[in-house]
Amino acid sequence: MRLLRSAESFPPALRGAVAAIGNFDGVHLGHRALVATVCTEAAKRNRPRLVMTFEPHPRRFFVPSSPPFRLDALSTRARILEQLGIDALLAMPFDARLAGQSPEEFVDHVLAEALGLGHVVVGYDFTFGKARAGDTAMLRELCARHDIGVTVVAAQQDGEVYSSSRVRALLEKGELAEANRILGRPWEIVGTVEHGDKRGRELGYPTANVALTDFQIPKFGIYAVRCEIDGSLHDGVASLGIRPTFANQTGVKLEVYLFDFSGDLYGREMRVAFHAFLRPELKYEGPEALKTQIAADVRDAKKVLQGG
Repeated sequence: MRLLRSAESFPPALRGAVAAIGNFDGVHLGHRALVATVCTEAAKRNRPRLVMTFEPHPRRFFVPSSPPFRLDALSTRARILEQLGIDALLAMPFDARLAGQSPEEFVDHVLAEALGLGHVVVGYDFTFGKARAGDTAMLRELCARHDIGVTVVAAQQDGEVYSSSRVRALLEKGELAEANRILGRPWEIVGTVEHGDKRGRELGYPTANVALTDFQIPKFGIYAVRCEIDGSLHDGVASLGIRPTFANQTGVKLEVYLFDFSGDLYGREMRVAFHAFLRPELKYEGPEALKTQIAADVRDAKKVLQGG
């Protein structure tokens, strides 16, 4: 799949594409319905399948001080969308210029002129243009001027609409199984392994400290995880929180103990997929009590990951 970072010099081979437009944060079941519609419409027309999203997320642009909230790294979205059959992902830079475009300018200059789209797929609540002045009815009207078709996909739900905000709320409450069901996969964090205080090594469980950037912070606790490093998968157990057993701790940490790995991970990228929430973060009387609990966490995580 092609990953494009700008509408400028859009590849001629992709003009006429059928494109879904949206943030696609999480690529949850609602997003997957849009992708399935893109694939269906593209097959009818024998045209490329495209997803158009925005970087950074518009919320980060408009409210830069907002707490971390992203569900996915761009690399995660690209991987999942490729698996779902998308040919190209366009991550449009969301800046003052794009934010200031009117709905007419967005359709005329971006969708029609720069991209030359043949058909557009959006969700029922899609808005666009400066101050979100455009809705799906306006999108149909403006696209019709350029012979661009529009399909609006109805809300996907199970009694409650699937949404990124719903997934975020579930993660905050520690309801990982339900969050993963709506995502259609285990939720994950991608980050670089950094140097830590090496307390895990002293306890006999050396951990990789994964940098947290703009990701949603789930409920503090212990998780069964499956990690990818340079294409290789490794099972493990992760602690996410403030480590209350130790004094003078600052900031949230994600520490991962891999069951079957030895070697230097510093500076390498790790993809941490969260498969199960095992227990909340607790404070222990000392290192020995913590070490005993870690051993139990390892046993529990192995049982979960092995399907036991």
